[in-house]
Amino acid sequence: MSVISKYKTLSQAKDSFSKSEFENALEQFATVLQNYPNSKEAYNGAILSEMAMSGEGGAEDLFNYYERLKVEDGEQADNIMSDLLSNMDGTMESLNEMLMEPLRDKLEYEDGILYQDFKNIITEGSGFKETFENIMFSTKVIITRKEDFIDFLSNLIKNDFNKMAINYLESALTAYPSDKSLRKLLKKLSKGKIIEN
Repeated sequence: MSVISKYKTLSQAKDSFSKSEFENALEQFATVLQNYPNSKEAYNGAILSEMAMSGEGGAEDLFNYYERLKVEDGEQADNIMSDLLSNMDGTMESLNEMLMEPLRDKLEYEDGILYQDFKNIITEGSGFKETFENIMFSTKVIITRKEDFIDFLSNLIKNDFNKMAINYLESALTAYPSDKSLRKLLKKLSKGKIIEN
């Protein structure tokens, strides 16, 4: 059996996961595990890929949380995630609550609002444009999920906040250059002749 490049394959697996190609991600994490059975990162990635494939809504949020932890301390992040995954009872609700609690504390400290709460305000009263104009200089809209980010960008474009949408898109495409949904939004903006390059 040939030995694969562990780091290259892990990188490809994470890239597949971030593009929501969970089956590819699972195959790549599994390949690493076949060659390196003690790789906690591959094991955790495989579990998260399986969760995402089975429709567990919080799997992507958990993956992003894991990536942030690894920036701070890679080995500790692997242990924390392994513990979390082994203690899960199959539901994501308690985990989401655990992850959201520090975020809610931060929101209060920074005068922020979760995108879901922002959407609730829109539903209750004015449309996106008026609500966003009322809060854009005083309150940060905090987005924690990719789907919400795409929805937010779509609403910015629909409501003629094009320069702001371009700034967000440029930052996002730097981090995720091959993301199809981000590229689709960029094309939508360019069709309106809003951007030159």
